[in-house]
Amino acid sequence: RVQSVAVRLIVQRERERIAFRSGTYWDLEAIFKTASGENLPATLSAVDGQKLPSGKDFDSATGKLKNPNLLQMDEAAATALAAKLRSAAFRVVSVEVKPFVERPRAPFTTSTLQQEANRKLGFTAKRTMQAAQRLYENGYITYMRTDSTTLSTEAINAARNLVRSEYGEAFLHPEVRTYAGKVKNAQEAHEAIRPAGTPFRVPSALRGELDGDQFRLFELIWKRTIACQMADAKKRRITVTIEGGGATFVASGTSIEFEGFLRAYVEGSDDPEAELADKETLLPNVKENDPLTSKQLDPKGHTTQPPARYSEASLTRALEEKGIGRPSTYASIIETIQA
Repeated sequence: RVQSVAVRLIVQRERERIAFRSGTYWDLEAIFKTASGENLPATLSAVDGQKLPSGKDFDSATGKLKNPNLLQMDEAAATALAAKLRSAAFRVVSVEVKPFVERPRAPFTTSTLQQEANRKLGFTAKRTMQAAQRLYENGYITYMRTDSTTLSTEAINAARNLVRSEYGEAFLHPEVRTYAGKVKNAQEAHEAIRPAGTPFRVPSALRGELDGDQFRLFELIWKRTIACQMADAKKRRITVTIEGGGATFVASGTSIEFEGFLRAYVEGSDDPEAELADKETLLPNVKENDPLTSKQLDPKGHTTQPPARYSEASLTRALEEKGIGRPSTYASIIETIQA
């Protein structure tokens, strides 16, 4: 019953990929030089007030622009524009700084453990569950088949004490963090997956007792459990707008002001490019009206991509979101349809 639905999801995704028509567009990648000689990389965003498209502006069924008012350049137009702009004078027209916070994710459920172990460790769902079963049987973790993201009071206290001793008071969230489950018809008889017992044993002390898979999985569970009681990460997003010769370029960067929970745990991503975009990108210090010289102007072509095929992690997530199967069945669904 549930396996046929999983196959259907995969078939529907494949049909979307077959029906997909790609669109191509060109822009310019620039490197500007500041007065102090630092490099400032930026991307063309508009020409004479007319905006350039990005991937999401194309219709996946036709490969055409959804909004005809956007400027879709081809290679020749981009090359001609680059040649024209090489002699232009550029300046900074605005610098926008937006602080934002990032909060830690909830402790592991069966589904999120399988997804993370697949992204971070390359484990199949079956391999994850085999290692988790052995960890549970030998008393290292709590029950590994659960939909619940709640922790017992003892577990929360144990996690908070570890944050204090391992990372210091500054990294501890001032209040106890609680997490509400998002899963429909969740089975919440058990708590979230966490290290067993209190106080939690630290992974380094167990290296000799566990095999490779078990150790790596235990360390993942340990870090995620500790991180869920840690302080928010504080970051700043900086957007610099540059103009010259009728063209507008945008440079964006992210800086981490305070690591918070990221000191212990960074969540994996199904989309490596999105993950790269979240990394810290430091821009040189510039102010409004600062003059810039163009050091490099390169035309760059882009082609829109069809929706990605499912990985084990993204299929598990889709099944969970649609309320298909139970925590105990994700691994067997995937194993059966692959076989």
